[in-house]
Amino acid sequence: MKIISMDVMSTGTIAYYVLVASRGGWFAPIASENPHAPYADPVPQAVILTAIVIGFSIQALMLVAVMKLSRDNPTLECSEIEKNNMP
Repeated sequence: MKIISMDVMSTGTIAYYVLVASRGGWFAPIASENPHAPYADPVPQAVILTAIVIGFSIQALMLVAVMKLSRDNPTLECSEIEKNNMP
């Protein structure tokens, strides 16, 4: 549940950023016949794409950690897992 909630928070943050940054009537930053037309800044798009990739990799890493943890501890209780893994 913690992994899913972190994924939902990440997706919500990205969706909020896209909602705030979206503007209609702006053009893609490519060569066009009107060089003074308003164009969309590509840097925030690259940052969001990077955030999506990093979020996916963190989620995959957490799922691998949970798979390893589930092999050692056959319970879902966090307190039991912490008690079993204390030195």
